[in-house]
Parts: sequence; structure tokens; C-alpha cells
Amino acid sequence: MWSIRWLVAAVVVGGVAATKEDIKAADSWLAIEHCSVFDTESGQMLPDRTIVVRDSVIDRVTPAGEAGPIPPEAQRIDGRGKFVIPGLIDAHVHVVHVLDFAHVTGDEVLPLYLAAGVTSIRSTGDEPVAATLVARVAVAQPASSPRVFTCSPLLDADPPIHRDVGRAVTDPAQVPALFADLAQWDVRTIKIYAGTARPVGRAIIEEGHRRGLFVTAHLGAYSPQEAVADGVDGLEHIWSVFNYIIPPDVPRVPGHRGRLDLNTPQCDALIAELVKHKTYVDPTLAVFRNMILLPDVPEVRDHPDNAPVPARLKEFWPKYLLQTGCPQGGALDDRRREFAKFQELTGKLYRAGVPLLAGTDSPEPLVPPGYSLHQELQMLVESGLPPAAALRAATLNNATVLGEKDRLGSIAAGKLADLVLLTANPLEDIQNTRRIERVIRGGLVCDPAELLKRVPQK
Repeated sequence: MWSIRWLVAAVVVGGVAATKEDIKAADSWLAIEHCSVFDTESGQMLPDRTIVVRDSVIDRVTPAGEAGPIPPEAQRIDGRGKFVIPGLIDAHVHVVHVLDFAHVTGDEVLPLYLAAGVTSIRSTGDEPVAATLVARVAVAQPASSPRVFTCSPLLDADPPIHRDVGRAVTDPAQVPALFADLAQWDVRTIKIYAGTARPVGRAIIEEGHRRGLFVTAHLGAYSPQEAVADGVDGLEHIWSVFNYIIPPDVPRVPGHRGRLDLNTPQCDALIAELVKHKTYVDPTLAVFRNMILLPDVPEVRDHPDNAPVPARLKEFWPKYLLQTGCPQGGALDDRRREFAKFQELTGKLYRAGVPLLAGTDSPEPLVPPGYSLHQELQMLVESGLPPAAALRAATLNNATVLGEKDRLGSIAAGKLADLVLLTANPLEDIQNTRRIERVIRGGLVCDPAELLKRVPQK
């Protein structure tokens, strides 16, 4: 399977090596005039601004009357009545896993992300060869692809839970050699997976930090209390917190978790540790609602966001749900209550000061590439985050954990021109992030409708 995917990606790339910057003609100019600009630092929408872009970089952002001369050859966009936010970043996707079983290559879904205003994606556990090739496609085709930041395989027990994208690490002595190998693939994130025990997890965290890498974890054998104390940078999935605040005497059976009281000393103690250590949490509410708990609910199963997904992926999703035993959790009312608890905990984390990310686990079943991030933003707001905080999670916070805060995640001079032009204000209604008129990726102006035409429908 790997050899087929490798060949497809290699043909698409045509031997182009990954680089740090976009492929773009020199001295091209773009001006978005008289628009409102979302400031991720203050959480405010700044009115009547002009954004001037030179090549792939923002040259200046000023009040419209102070923009100064704009070259006559510049492409000009009238931003009156429009709202510009930074390009969205999905902090939890897979560009190999799930797609491989559906016989879809990662490059085939890249335009979906960009059409949805997602200009960067963070892989969180994939096979490095195939993931690197998908990232190279993105570099070679910036007008139809988000930026792709790669990750280690899922570092797990033996045998790994996901053998297609997992790698067994059972002894701390194996860790230095593992990282020496991963260094050849230029991964940005290291991911500890559910079977990893504490001695190995601690060694991974220490080696990752020695090499300046962000270490995140989908926890199981390794508790969050242990992982946070050992210095893990992030936790993936609200489960990684929720499952460890359940008192020992509460049965782990359907129906009980939706009735849990989250206002307990055990819950508060764990949250206090997350705040103290500034550990990021990526709730990925979309995958819990859409795949794990409620995939049989018509508004999830038949959501219009699923329509543009390649047919091979949509046809595979029901098969994968059967293989994984989803929906999980018993009767529908119990499942709804459990998901409500996930949202309640997410809001509790936010109010306590735990830094949150915005990720989806796309392309798991019914978690469509790109568009599920808008669902995630809506669910974050329903959980108690103000729209500005949800947007900050999907932009500046996500850029920070990628080590890209100086280039991505906000709209300022010197940053890459990854922007989304909206026709309505997302601070008034977070669903307005869907009101996309244009997506700008590194200064390249893209039409979402044209991008969708590039997604294979067979």
C-alpha cells in the first residue's frame, strides 16, 4: 500500500523538494482596502483597515487613510463590508491514516482544506514517508493546498494500536535512535500514543524538548497527571482529560459518564496542573460528536459539509464505523449527555486558563477535511468560549504550537499573507467563518468554488 501511495505522490510532486516559502512570482502586490481586520491579540475587529501584501508576505496593515502609495500593478480587493481573519489552522488532522484504507491519497483532499479557509494543517500521527510527500505536494501547489506540518508516527506500545501509522517504542533506551531517524523527516510534532507507559513517555518528552520539538499525547496507560508533571506540551482529545477525572468507584459503562459531576476536587486538581504547566489541550470535539458518539444522528450523518468529500472516502466511512464499533456509549440520550459533558469540561478548561487548540481529527468518519473546523469552532463557542477565543485557538494558538507564531496566526507586517475574506462578522456569530468570499494563501487569491472543483468526486 505504501509503495502505491509513494508513487502517486512522487508523480504529482515531480521531484520538487519541500521549502520554507511559497512558489510565487517576485514583486506581485495585493491590497485589501477598507476592510475590518481581526486582531488575535486583543480579540477585537479593527475597522476600516487596508492590508498590503508584497509577494507572499504582509507588507503593512494600516488605517485605510494611512496606507500610503499602492503600486499601480497591484491586485486590489474592495473590502468594504468585509471581514478578514488569519488563515485558519487545523491542529489535528491525518494526511495518511484513514485515507489509506479508503484508497485516497492525501493530496486529493488538500483543496478541501483551502476552500474552507484552512491554510495550514498539523498532522498528528502519520507514516513519515507518505506524509512528507503530501507536504511536498502542498509546497508545489500552493494555490490549491494548505501548508502541511508533519508529525512522528504514533509512538506506542508493542504492537501499536494503529499498525499503519504507529511505531512500537518499549524501552527508553530506544528513544535517542528514534529521534535521530525522525530528524531526517523534519517533523514538527512528536506524538505519544495510548499504549505508552510512563518511563518511555518521560524519555520521549525529554528528548523531544532537547531537540526543540512540541510533544503531544493521546493518553491511555500514561495518565495526564503523570504526563503533565513530566512536561508534556499538549494533550490530544478531551478524553485525555475526561477519562482521568472519573472517580474510581464510577463504572466505566454507558450512561454514567453523562451524569458525572465535574465540580470535584479531583477535576479541579488536574485542571490546576494544566494551568500551572501551561499544557495545551486540543479537545477535537468534532470527532467525538460526529464519529464516536453520534454518527447515526441525521444532522451529523447527512451534514452538507460531507457533500464535497471524495466518494471513495464517503463510501469507506460506514465500513470504518462498523470496524471501530461506533457509535459508542449506548442509548442516544446517554450519548448526547456524554457529549454535553465533554463540552462542559472544555468550557471549564477555558475559564480556568488552560490554553486550548482547535483541531478536528479529520478525515475520521463524518469529520470532513476543512469544513469540520467550522463545526469545531461552533462547538467551542457552545462550550462557553467567546467567538474571539475560539478564533484565537484556531489561529494564534495553533501557530504557536507549530513554532510558527512569527509567521502565521495573526495579521501583521512581516507575517505570511494567509488570510480569509468573509462577508459577515464572525465575532457576532461564529458560523460567519463559513461566509468565505476569498482565501489568500501566501498572497495567492483563491476562489473556494474553483478549489472544490479540484477535489475528485469518484
